Amino acid sequence: MDERAWLVLADGTVYTGTVAGARGRCFGEIVFNTSMTGYEEILTDPSYAGQIVTMTFPLIGNYGANDDDWESRAIQAAGMVMREECPRPSHWRARADLRGFLEAHGVPAIAGVDTRALTRRLRSSGVMMAAIATDGTPEETLAWLREQPAYGTTDLARAVATPAPFVWPAEGEERGHLVVLDEGLKYNILRLLNARGYRTTTLPCTVSAEDVLALKPDGVVLSPGPGDPVQLDYMVRNTAKLVGRVPILGICLGHQVLGQVFGARTYKLKFGHHGSNHPVKDLISGEVHITSQNHGYAVDGDALRGGAEVSHVNLNDGTCEGLRHRELPIVSIQYHGEAAPGPRDNVYLFDRFLGMVEAKS
Repeated sequence: MDERAWLVLADGTVYTGTVAGARGRCFGEIVFNTSMTGYEEILTDPSYAGQIVTMTFPLIGNYGANDDDWESRAIQAAGMVMREECPRPSHWRARADLRGFLEAHGVPAIAGVDTRALTRRLRSSGVMMAAIATDGTPEETLAWLREQPAYGTTDLARAVATPAPFVWPAEGEERGHLVVLDEGLKYNILRLLNARGYRTTTLPCTVSAEDVLALKPDGVVLSPGPGDPVQLDYMVRNTAKLVGRVPILGICLGHQVLGQVFGARTYKLKFGHHGSNHPVKDLISGEVHITSQNHGYAVDGDALRGGAEVSHVNLNDGTCEGLRHRELPIVSIQYHGEAAPGPRDNVYLFDRFLGMVEAKS
């Protein structure tokens, strides 16, 4: 007989289900992701640190878990919610089932939840704190949840960043050297840069601009990451010192840091953008691409100054999805051009940035 578990929302709503991961309890901001595949990449995406991920696709775990699709060194999400757990995966690359993968990393998960009803609640009320528990009572879980810090009140980027620098070599002939500032880096960013002939040195997001420039990079990449961008005043100050010195690419949280450098405020979205089916228009080319997204905050594009302007727009809600500088080699995107999970429509952004790097060299 399956063990019982429950999901408790901060507003007191309780969903009863069954254990689908590690025993125990966890807390975090609960969000929903509309991707049909890619749960392994989603779970290991550092941008989900401090969050419980609800998958809207009804069957999760059907292709198991492997050792190749990780986007960081561990599962980063606090917990997982699903409608139906697939206990017996069928895929030649699978090395474990999803439950075993979650248990091995100590991450609680719950199955048997009406994720459609949960998603509708989050769309109506907005995201909120939640907890998954396999012991105690729902009332005890709610009391415990209300003692925990709210999402966005701590510096999550600092918590998930690499503790020490590391280097990934270029594939084939080396064309240049890039510094990546890790605020919650996804490995596929490095894979794409290395495949294009660039050696990358990844540094913690807390390093100074002087330390970055001492490495004499051909360009700097500001990585994605979790949490409220207003917590990253040190990143904003250091990035401002890099402006005009090296080409810069910002992705997701890195885009929000650049927005603040150029005078824009950031604000919290009601339920965020989480999934791999968000339409974005590139205002430079006029093309519309389907994008992979994972963020709960956005940049107020109307407030940009200092030569920066909006370059991409979300066609669902009109939010700013990218910026560029009219004179300097600076570009950013709010979404995940590196995909993982897909689609791969937006890899062209890396080529656009590397064209700036090569023109500057």
